[in-house]
Amino acid sequence: MATASEWLEGARPRTLPAAIAPVAAGTGAAAAVDGFHLGRALLALLVAVALQVAVNYANDYSDGVRGTDADRVGPLRLVGSRVASPAAVKRAALLSFLVAAVAGLALSLLVAWWLLLVGAACIVAAWYYTGGRSPYGYRGLGEVSVFVFFGLVATIGTTYVQAGEVTTASVLAGVGCGALACAILVANNLRDIPTDSAAAKLTLAVRLGDRRTRLLYVGLVFTAYAMVVLIAIDHLLVMVTLGTALPAIRPVLGVLFGAKGRELVPVLKETGLLLLVYGTALGITLALS
Repeated sequence: MATASEWLEGARPRTLPAAIAPVAAGTGAAAAVDGFHLGRALLALLVAVALQVAVNYANDYSDGVRGTDADRVGPLRLVGSRVASPAAVKRAALLSFLVAAVAGLALSLLVAWWLLLVGAACIVAAWYYTGGRSPYGYRGLGEVSVFVFFGLVATIGTTYVQAGEVTTASVLAGVGCGALACAILVANNLRDIPTDSAAAKLTLAVRLGDRRTRLLYVGLVFTAYAMVVLIAIDHLLVMVTLGTALPAIRPVLGVLFGAKGRELVPVLKETGLLLLVYGTALGITLALS
């Protein structure tokens, strides 16, 4: 039986910035067009956080039963380390998906029925990342999914459910948040290249190799801040968000100068915090603009 602290660690709370940041940015974009709605913002946040926890448990379950997590550096894997049964972890994933579905249903009833289809797509994408017979995360497509769902869909969707429209700022903010969310996954997969290669898990990092994966990480961080400049064309105050690039220096240098294995664990943490600060600053400055 896993302890409460082990269940919490298995939920991987350090990945939650990937859920919180796009909602913060999307809410700021809604406020920029006088569309802020607290209740709907909170529902969007619940959907995003529940989906992030669900996908973490689902990945733990699917990778664990495949044996991919048998020799893994990084956060605790509940199934791989045998502190919880696969069935228990699967139930935790399904319960988290249920929470996201209920919150999503409430938003759909308040805004538009077709949002149910978007929610269903999010859940299917979350499960089949590492689940099913042919998980797309094992074929190098994980970053595409993260960019689409934890970048574009989360940010633009948050703006839409509050303001009833898709704005240029919400799209650009979605690209920025998606790029940094992808950077978290790229750093994670860079760390796991040796074990993923041995387990035949062909992530994008395995396909690109060590050097090009490091360049991809840097390019994603750069892309996020390029979006800030583009948003600032119409919302000048957003330029303040460029100040959040300072915390990016250490993880970027760590990746460029060859950090490996456990040395990349701090990079993961710092990139997650960077995304949280970036999304929050973007949201606040958009709202104030």
